[in-house]
Amino acid sequence: MCGRLSQYRGIHDFVAALSIPDALINHVGNEPLARYNAAPTTQLALLHLEDDGLHADPQRWGWRPHWAKDRAAPINARVEKVAHGPFFRSIWPHRAICPIDNWFEWVDAGDSTRQPWLIKRRDQGPIFCAAIGQFPVAGAAPRDDDGFVIITADSAGGLLDIHDRRPVVLSAELAREWLDPATPKERAEQMVLFQGEGSDAFQWHKVAKAVGNVRNQEAALIFEIT
Repeated sequence: MCGRLSQYRGIHDFVAALSIPDALINHVGNEPLARYNAAPTTQLALLHLEDDGLHADPQRWGWRPHWAKDRAAPINARVEKVAHGPFFRSIWPHRAICPIDNWFEWVDAGDSTRQPWLIKRRDQGPIFCAAIGQFPVAGAAPRDDDGFVIITADSAGGLLDIHDRRPVVLSAELAREWLDPATPKERAEQMVLFQGEGSDAFQWHKVAKAVGNVRNQEAALIFEIT
């Protein structure tokens, strides 16, 4: 996964697709999120389930433990290691969903430049990325080191084969189970290891090279080009 994505529909559209009956504790607002070209360290809408209901909070994309200040904060966590490695041990129990509209990948265009591609669901629905993080629990104040990472898996072929990793995307049903704190950690690990959406759930198209500049945020960045 290249580290660039879009999150532009409103949070209520994402939540409606999840069909979670709990009242939403909404800290990201009711307007469309309008992030067409989100990069690492961006504040993105993150969904997590607490005792008082489903929370939507703005959270920094990227996290590292307090003892790893000598390195950049990762934005992704490899599914093969995330449940048992020391780096993410403290946040593995803190599951979340990063709901997005699409993500971008780049491929060599053959002229010393790279061509960006947009990947989205074939049914045009939201993409529910499995995530873990450090984020405020009910009533707690945000902390400077709050943040999250998206779990990634081997691309395994069949999905615009230009990158060796892709986000673990869960169906709405599995996303609800992933968010539920009552879901055992062992079950959560099996879900992200073996039950992510397959390549046939997605489609892709070329987009303008302007998406390579993070200062560009207009809606036209997601339009198909020929």
